[in-house]
Amino acid sequence: MRVMQTSENTRFGLFGEKPDAPRPTLFVFATSVDDMGKLHVYSEAGRLLAKHGWLYVTVDPPCHGHDHREGEPAHLAGWAHRTKSGENLTKPFVDRCVEVLDYLVKQGYTDPKQVAACGTSRGGFCALHFAANDSRINAVACVSPVTNLLALREFNGVTAEQVRSQNVFAIAEKLRNTAVWLSIGNDDQRVGTHHCVKAADRFQATRSQQRPGATVAPVELVIKPTNGHQPVKDAYSLAAQFVFDRVYSEAQTRQRSTK
Repeated sequence: MRVMQTSENTRFGLFGEKPDAPRPTLFVFATSVDDMGKLHVYSEAGRLLAKHGWLYVTVDPPCHGHDHREGEPAHLAGWAHRTKSGENLTKPFVDRCVEVLDYLVKQGYTDPKQVAACGTSRGGFCALHFAANDSRINAVACVSPVTNLLALREFNGVTAEQVRSQNVFAIAEKLRNTAVWLSIGNDDQRVGTHHCVKAADRFQATRSQQRPGATVAPVELVIKPTNGHQPVKDAYSLAAQFVFDRVYSEAQTRQRSTK
């Protein structure tokens, strides 16, 4: 992994070299940029797609890495702190991701028509918010994702009203044209299996509102036995396959429509 910066000094990690031509690109999220270079499990979907010519990149989630502020709690405790303070938890993160994608497209790394996002746990939450706010994201895959912030022990004392606009239920409508894949263990007490199921139901409900005959972006939910808050068996290979299929399906559809 190479640590790079955009022209506006937003820091990101790039896995792979600059290609001769723009390539499909996966954004992967879980922990800080520096830790993503060490904890390879979280970027497994990217490594699988790299075998097919993809690049993959990562950006610091809120309160991780260079986004952590001196004097505030780190990681998920920092998420709760910012939420209690009335900050928009996700917008600065999304803005940084959009900036990185713009940079990669402008510099010839990334094909803007072949972009996806993937995340694990808190990273899944981040991936969903990025996808909801950038229409270039064709597909999003989430492994054991946070979908309701109040499920997290760090959010004890935070009210439902304080998280309402940040939970993924609030962005479901904005994801109606994005292919979504979710996986969760059958008894995940950390992020809440039932919250993930409800999120999948909400995503699917937005599709039912589309006009008859319209192409419907799929929603897939995989539930398998796990030992607590762990990825389901083959989670990352399933996620990579879903992303690969959806991105190339979208590309083929666009090619047919231009003929």
